[in-house]
Amino acid sequence: MSKNFRVLASVALAASLAATSACSSTRDEPSSSTGGSASNLIGIAMPTRSLERWNNDGAHLDDLLKKAGYTTSLQYADNKVDQQITQLENMINQNPKVLVVASIDGTALGPVLEKAAKANVKVIAYDRLINGSPNVDYYATFDNYLVGKLQGQFIEEKLGLKDGKGPFNLEPFAGSSDDNNAKFFFNGAWDVLKPYVESGKLVIPSGKKIAGEEDWKTVSITGWKSETAQAEMDNRINSFYTGGKKVNVVLSPNDSLALGIAQSLESKGYKPGADWPLITGQDADLANTKNILADKQSMTVWKDTRTLGDQVAKMVDAIVKGGTVETNDTKTYNNGVKVVPAYLLPPVVVVKEDVKTKLVDSGFYTADKLGL
Repeated sequence: MSKNFRVLASVALAASLAATSACSSTRDEPSSSTGGSASNLIGIAMPTRSLERWNNDGAHLDDLLKKAGYTTSLQYADNKVDQQITQLENMINQNPKVLVVASIDGTALGPVLEKAAKANVKVIAYDRLINGSPNVDYYATFDNYLVGKLQGQFIEEKLGLKDGKGPFNLEPFAGSSDDNNAKFFFNGAWDVLKPYVESGKLVIPSGKKIAGEEDWKTVSITGWKSETAQAEMDNRINSFYTGGKKVNVVLSPNDSLALGIAQSLESKGYKPGADWPLITGQDADLANTKNILADKQSMTVWKDTRTLGDQVAKMVDAIVKGGTVETNDTKTYNNGVKVVPAYLLPPVVVVKEDVKTKLVDSGFYTADKLGL
């Protein structure tokens, strides 16, 4: 999609929404919207500013709703569950029409969402499913199982596993165990890779084998932190890769982990080229896209979060106007209490050869930002 087309699409989306007064608040601590009409308030709760993608997600959705005339309160909770709960409580006290929530812990929001339901506030779970509550009205995300499947298929193809090549040394990583998406990412990849582990074509020297359905948590990185992934990779290399043994491939569920893993490999003497392992990723973060161009990361699964913001803005508008909220999946996402109607968007694989055509030509990045 061209940059001009996306600009026109965003303008058209904004024009189609209700024309009311607008303002926003974007502080990390709990705060209130100022100006505008609270009767048209939309609350946006994002988990943290520490990851590039959440800054982009929050800013884009906030901008769309402001341009459409809605009053907004955009809050970041510094990855602190209690802080996010307090922010949501403050938003509910302002009588919003809708809460859009990208949760930190998808199991911790039941009581505050009950307050939202009593206040007749509709809730859209943004990219992360909120579990254990009947008061989640809609879910908007990407096909997260497919994200992992694409990562697994990339490894399968690049290593020639279908052709019987191997064995290769694999180190698997998973996302934060309190993030519902992390399980989908890992399972999508593992369903592709598990047969090769069982046949011995993929060997896991660190012993981080996944047997049961919940074993992915044994390789999860709390908070999706780069530094934690780096320390874990350091430990595995120091402990299990002696005597010339080399890491051949790392299953990383996202770019923040991939960044730490790459830093670990570099510190242990690995150099881009034939010596460098395959490393997967997700999100097309700027630093990781540069790493792809520098042969320090093999691929990323790009979820164009602008399209997620566009879709959520449409859902918000339909709720406020009493219209039909568009969904395309009413079976997959059971949060333990109910199946939450969802809208799934398709992810896209990006490798070095198509950074320009997919990320630059679409307007996601400018060429000069990537040094192209």
